[in-house]
Amino acid sequence: MSLADPVLLAVGLLVAAGLAWAAITTARRRAGALAAAGVAASVRARTGGLWFTVAGVAVLAIAVAGPSASVPVSHASGTVILAMDVSGSMAATDVAPSRLAAAKKAAIAFIAAQPDSVNIGVVAFQAGGLEAALPTAEHATSEAAVRRLTAGGGTSLGDAILASLSAITHRTVAIGRDGSAPDIGYWPSATIVLFSDGQDEAGADGTSAGAAASVAENAGVHIDTVGVGTTTGTTVDVDGYHLFTALDPATLTSISQATGGQYHPASDASELDGIASSIDLRLTVTNEPLPLAGAFILLAVALLAAGAVVTVTRTGRVV
Repeated sequence: MSLADPVLLAVGLLVAAGLAWAAITTARRRAGALAAAGVAASVRARTGGLWFTVAGVAVLAIAVAGPSASVPVSHASGTVILAMDVSGSMAATDVAPSRLAAAKKAAIAFIAAQPDSVNIGVVAFQAGGLEAALPTAEHATSEAAVRRLTAGGGTSLGDAILASLSAITHRTVAIGRDGSAPDIGYWPSATIVLFSDGQDEAGADGTSAGAAASVAENAGVHIDTVGVGTTTGTTVDVDGYHLFTALDPATLTSISQATGGQYHPASDASELDGIASSIDLRLTVTNEPLPLAGAFILLAVALLAAGAVVTVTRTGRVV
């Protein structure tokens, strides 16, 4: 238990101690006087309720000091980064009206389903991670960032994961030139939701998706992947070239499994609509102060009332 103002407690206890000292001194004097008169038995009756009053004042002193206890409280809180693939292959129309349009619709539905206690950020990635919106409780900001996304460029899943981790930690996260993984601390209440067709290219520094996922795993960050597209695939025009592109569920599954997350296949827009409810955000437990002044005031009133009742019952007088 902690106190907001220990000085008030000290003052209140001094008052209670003073009352107790006065009661004892008065009782002894009265006992001596009444003993000579042969009515010493009445002293106890006179002082019986006083000790309830002293106890009530002491408890009231604790109440005015602002006592509180730290109690664990569960919250559906944390940080979610929506990593959105906006590479050229996401313009494919094997998911109507396009992979990116379907992914954006699912991402917006996901944002709408989250409580205000969840901070949401958006990272759009092409041939490297591009932070579009930092994690914030203002979900309208994240939704607007998703709506602005357009397709174009290549895809590096490794860079996308590192950019998402950078958004979570608010500092640049990168694999060392010798391949060493950085220690970014432990972030168990953070989740990355990666929307992609799984088409992967090497990152700007050769970072692989597996190496980046390992950094997330060590930091306690789950990665849930959402596969957008069909395994049968289709062709798409990228910079004047006709390229065949198909959903690669194996790559997305390996990323999610490496971090304790899940892969969510979504071959059409109707399946993507259910993604928001199928991804579990972990509860975090935080210690929050629980004010106890009310309980102590109630106890003090009960003691003071008991003292008054005892005094009136035994002596017929309030004081």
